[in-house]
Amino acid sequence: MAGRVAVVTGASSGIGLETARALVGQGFRVIGVGRDPGRCVEAEADLVASGAPVEMLRADLSLLAEAERLAQEIAGKVDRIDVLVNNAGGMAREQVMTGEGFEANYVANFLAPFVLTARLLPLLRKAAEQAPEGSVRIVNTASDGSEMIPGINLADLQNLGNWNPGAAYCSGKLANVLHARALAPRLAADGIVAHSVHPGTVGSNFFSHTPDSVQAAYGDAPKLTTAQGADTVIWLATAEEPGRSSGNYWFERAPRKPNPLVEDEAFVEAFWQAAETLAGRPGT
Repeated sequence: MAGRVAVVTGASSGIGLETARALVGQGFRVIGVGRDPGRCVEAEADLVASGAPVEMLRADLSLLAEAERLAQEIAGKVDRIDVLVNNAGGMAREQVMTGEGFEANYVANFLAPFVLTARLLPLLRKAAEQAPEGSVRIVNTASDGSEMIPGINLADLQNLGNWNPGAAYCSGKLANVLHARALAPRLAADGIVAHSVHPGTVGSNFFSHTPDSVQAAYGDAPKLTTAQGADTVIWLATAEEPGRSSGNYWFERAPRKPNPLVEDEAFVEAFWQAAETLAGRPGT
């Protein structure tokens, strides 16, 4: 279909940049989002070299106000979104509280994508009105870290009472999987599908921001290229098969068993309500 639009966060490097490049190659108008000004300039120059319509927007998604502003900026540029890839995120070395009163890493990994998705839903629904059922997609980049924690404290989603870098990252990535699962029934009537994905251990700048213990544990481990890590993200965004289901968790183009909490419908709904309360009820 002509005129398709994709929004990719974390698109200034790594698997986000690879995803943006692939979507450009498939004829999408791509709006990429990054935080670092220099990398955004470099990524835009890389992507526009093909002559395709590409624009990099800058936003610090550790702030909910930036997610709100970004959504408004995007809405001022396009009247539809066919694919939203929530890819931005990472692991922090230390706890940082923002001026908004939130833990910065949790906002960047989950709460800002949660708000951004809600604010962009009118544009996704507009695309879905004109597109085949299942072709409008939301893809959340998660991690197998989502499988490694036994639970989430719904009264303290940000782990402020017991914070450490690993647990904070894993709970944020589990939140990405839960987000996609909770979106699926909410968007079914619109013909929009939502999925989450574990891209694998990728050799990107992800590890440069992690604690020393994580760098020591994974420094010599085999890693995928960014193109390999982006492969399933791109497939979920564009291939026919993922459009036939919604709310699933994927790895290497195949369904992967998620954390048991994701398959507990009551917990998924309770998580959604807790997330809406924390974010100020952005709505769907």
